[in-house]
Amino acid sequence: MNLDTTHLLAIAAALGWASGLRLYAVVFLTGLAGHLGWVALPSGLQVLQQPLLLWASGGMLAVEFLADKIPWVDSLWDAVHTFIRIPAGAALAYSVFGVDQGSWATVAVLLGGTLAATAHTAKATTRAAANTSPEPFSNVALSLAGDALVPGMLWLSWAHPVWFFVALAVALVVMVTVTVQLFKFLRGLGRRLRGHFMPTQVNPGDS
Repeated sequence: MNLDTTHLLAIAAALGWASGLRLYAVVFLTGLAGHLGWVALPSGLQVLQQPLLLWASGGMLAVEFLADKIPWVDSLWDAVHTFIRIPAGAALAYSVFGVDQGSWATVAVLLGGTLAATAHTAKATTRAAANTSPEPFSNVALSLAGDALVPGMLWLSWAHPVWFFVALAVALVVMVTVTVQLFKFLRGLGRRLRGHFMPTQVNPGDS
């Protein structure tokens, strides 16, 4: 399948964005699709379809699937993967073009890294806010939504790249809006907790 620049950019953007949510799912699903012949991966991504990497990414996918369903464990997992998802998203996006298309590869790495950072920040903030609730069901619901959204967006980038960009634009608006609002909520919650555990001392002379 001959992919034009728009199609390749859609794939690069999808890989970067989805890596911010489910890095191991991105690696495993992309590699599996290439391995089974469902899609013809660009040369830079063909390493993902090697059996050893499929086993490794599949194993990590299973671990992440479980960790992401457990309150507070999900936030710890997100914190650790701050240093993994963003550079990995940039690297995967770069690999769509590779060294043969230097200018577009540079665009892809910036695009992939930015989208990965945006998605990761939105996910981590949302899950941290959900963890302030005593019930565990919101965590599971949010996690399952991510499990469904990632393969859906990856498929859309391959099958309908123009519609993918429309869906991505909507997702980014929602993510940025939610991140800003939840950050304000978490900051206010932090101030209230500090006030509860460290009450302001009253000067005896003021009484």
